[in-house]
Amino acid sequence: MLIVGCGDVGLRCLERLPRARVFALTSQPARCVALRGAGAIPVVGDLDVRPSLARLAGLAPTVLHLAPPGQTDDVDYRTRALLAALGAGRRRPAGPVFPASSGAVARRRRSAIVPERAFPPGHGRHAALKVVYASTTGVYGDCGGARIDETRRVRPANARAKRRVSAERQLRRATARGALSASIARIPGIYAANRLPLARLGKGTPALIEADDVYTSHIHADDLAAILVRMATHGRPARVVHASDDSELKMGDWFDRVADVFGMARAPRVSRAEAERQLDSVLLSFMRESRRLTNRRIKRELRVRLRYPSVDTFLGDLRARSS
Repeated sequence: MLIVGCGDVGLRCLERLPRARVFALTSQPARCVALRGAGAIPVVGDLDVRPSLARLAGLAPTVLHLAPPGQTDDVDYRTRALLAALGAGRRRPAGPVFPASSGAVARRRRSAIVPERAFPPGHGRHAALKVVYASTTGVYGDCGGARIDETRRVRPANARAKRRVSAERQLRRATARGALSASIARIPGIYAANRLPLARLGKGTPALIEADDVYTSHIHADDLAAILVRMATHGRPARVVHASDDSELKMGDWFDRVADVFGMARAPRVSRAEAERQLDSVLLSFMRESRRLTNRRIKRELRVRLRYPSVDTFLGDLRARSS
């Protein structure tokens, strides 16, 4: 297996692959020692520098693509570079791109549209390369607090989410033409003992009042790693799953729960109008989107049993260990 973007979640995936030969792509040579210590074979390469990725072709039949997109434009050029390096990039046909007749043109254009559903069973079995992509639930934009499943149309509201949609579409198209078999995990807020909003609470950064607050979803980093590893063997071609737990919390309630467990002051509450004046654009972008996720696919299709079905399960464990 090749892990592209072997940070915290990648290392948790690595722990679940004790018998596998795992390569880890890193752009930082200084991380090689740590990756070796974790049991991976480091490969130095940079998704922003295509020539540095030459060693990836044929390196492993399974790829966990956990790397975020770049910071510019609405296209994920990193995923494009990775696909090219893996030998799964778009190949130009030998003849004209479209035949002369307008009817044939229309048929070709329709066939180029990748459906927003899974491909039929058996489709893509000939593809020797399996890719699992870690996307984000931010691709949906604001859903007004609605409960949604994976068939919801994407409506990304910011450049960060648009780049994720770009990556998903590149992978789905590569699956459609048989270059690989890609499965996509749309991931909400990731938490763990080392990934809690303690710094934010310590600074007294405000949350929204109840009337203006948004629903936010969560997944523990260990459960996310288990889902991603499971998708490597059981993920369906071009299938999207919500890598989310069962929680349905508003953002301010999540902060309050964490504050109470650690004996910290709860975040002050402000109106949306006041938040627009006080907070930076990145924080505000998360406060503008409200949705609740169904997670039936990870349970029924992947047969994943969550270690932490809700944030309250995890926080209860923390409280018990500290008492």
